[in-house]
Amino acid sequence: MAFNDLFRKKTVSQILAQVEKEGSDGHGGSMAKHLGVRDLTALGIAAIIGAGIFTTIGTASFDGGPGVIFLFIFTAIACGFAAFAYAEFASLLPVSGSAYTYSYVAFGELFAWIIGWALIMEYAIGNVAVALGWSGYFTSFLESGGIHLPQWLTTDFFSASRGFETAQGLLAESHSLTSLDAGLLENWLAWKHAPQIFGLRIIIDAPALLIVALITALVYRGIKESRNASNLMVVIKLAVILLVIAVGIFYVDSENWDPFTPNGIPGILKGVSAVFFAYIGFDAISTTAEECKDPQRDLPRGMMWAIIICTILYILIALVLTGMVSYTELQVSDPLAFVFDRLDLKWLSGIIAVSAIVAMASVLLVFQLGQPRIWMSMSRDGLLPKPFARIHPRFKTPSFSTVITGLLVCSGVVFLDMKTVTDLTSIGTLFAFVLVCAGVLRLRSLPDAPQSKFKTPYINSRFIIPALFVLACILVSMYNLPNAKDFFSSRDINSVELVSDSLAKNPATNQALRTALSGQVKLAAEVFDTTITSSLLGQLSETQYRDFALSLPANSDVRKTMIHSGMGVFAENIPMWLFILVSIWIVISCVRMKHSLIPVLGLVSCLYMMVQVPFISWVGFTIWLIIGLCIYFGYGRKNSRLGLMQKENANV
Repeated sequence: MAFNDLFRKKTVSQILAQVEKEGSDGHGGSMAKHLGVRDLTALGIAAIIGAGIFTTIGTASFDGGPGVIFLFIFTAIACGFAAFAYAEFASLLPVSGSAYTYSYVAFGELFAWIIGWALIMEYAIGNVAVALGWSGYFTSFLESGGIHLPQWLTTDFFSASRGFETAQGLLAESHSLTSLDAGLLENWLAWKHAPQIFGLRIIIDAPALLIVALITALVYRGIKESRNASNLMVVIKLAVILLVIAVGIFYVDSENWDPFTPNGIPGILKGVSAVFFAYIGFDAISTTAEECKDPQRDLPRGMMWAIIICTILYILIALVLTGMVSYTELQVSDPLAFVFDRLDLKWLSGIIAVSAIVAMASVLLVFQLGQPRIWMSMSRDGLLPKPFARIHPRFKTPSFSTVITGLLVCSGVVFLDMKTVTDLTSIGTLFAFVLVCAGVLRLRSLPDAPQSKFKTPYINSRFIIPALFVLACILVSMYNLPNAKDFFSSRDINSVELVSDSLAKNPATNQALRTALSGQVKLAAEVFDTTITSSLLGQLSETQYRDFALSLPANSDVRKTMIHSGMGVFAENIPMWLFILVSIWIVISCVRMKHSLIPVLGLVSCLYMMVQVPFISWVGFTIWLIIGLCIYFGYGRKNSRLGLMQKENANV
């Protein structure tokens, strides 16, 4: 095949005609149409308000303080820009493929495959994180009722393994079991008491597996049943969230909001993965296009209403949480329940625990709805085997794909941990958002571009984008120049936590650092203890900490402990270099092509959040894409329906 075949495109008429004739191919006919604006909005709320508001909002608040609301606003705006692009495509192509199908029209087959493979990461792996979070709340709920499951039935294998090794190291240093934090102790107990078969420990998160199985069965049963369950769960969790806000506002102490941004912009941005994970899901609405009564009208409205409602609730919840207790106390897995329990409002913390179980189950439901429909669309195009496109003759759902999705999520629950799947899901979703925004720009630039019923309002970006680029450069030079210098010199100042870990392994370096610190802070003791040294470093402001690190003698062990540089740092900065180069290209393109402003802002803002995800997740995402490309070149490219059709036409 020629190189150009990789970028062969489908037309809108081809896609719509293919969907119409699927029934004649033995796939069970068309899908049932039951969804309206209210149902789509509820599905969006069901997907967005879940693990984010009940779990990750605590970590984001700990990092950014009350100022985390700015990150919620920025993320909502970025998602809003992307939602405009999704809405325009969904109006043009009311089919189940979501960003996969949109990319097939805008960029061609190879990009369509890549985005489809990335969506598998978003929905399937994202559901692993939600299932693990659901398991934590469900287990706590059972324990409050006196039911205690063994730890080896409530923990994933690798978390237990790593936790056991860490705990053993601490115990070897004369720590006691009672001194271990709750999570570490749970992992130690899970590994210690797990049954073994042929020397292999049996450690599984049984509640997570159970909820995935139940939700998969519900989604398999039908869209109408899924819709009714989703609507009911949305009503319950919205009622609880409004109750939390109404009660919590009376316990707000405004002194907890001072300082409002304790860790500055870097602290706020540190929560990008956690906050963006809270918004993942609105795009899943587009996968139900074939089951909408009027997709061209209802899909755009459902997406926008879901984002607006959820953003308002997120901001209110963040302000209430950080007003009730200090942000420094919020690095917990169940922040809402923790805050009310902390204030001795145990009756409300119990209600929150129950609502969290309902909320996260609704997220699972929406994601389990979305993933099989992506499989189905890819199979229709011949890029996956035919069974993935099979529609159940009675339930009118993609039956085989639904079962495979359930098995995939269950496998992830067994082998993955929360942090890994959160970052991977965020980067996969942001990648999809970037391509969808770029797809709208691509279609707008074509002279024969198809027209959709919903069109993103056109605002000429020719002068606005260059002005924003210049403004961003000025703001960086005014407020973030030290970090910019570190970036361009491939230098990184290690955090206090990383320094502390290094000191624990090297007493001599710890002593040298204590000596160097004597000129900066008053020594509290003469004992060269790692904990004391870390406490002294923590007394320094961010500027003082950085200046102290840079003042250390070159090539000294202490400086190497506090600063690392070279190719390793440059490699970690590659995503940001990518963002800078793409931004420059976008500025030039906007001046030349007069692109529409909203899709451009969506592309830039989503790409910026994408580069804030830890570098290790970029590595994992790249490996995932390479695996996907191997499948495409091994199967999909040879069996592509579009490719076979073009061959037939060429032979006629």
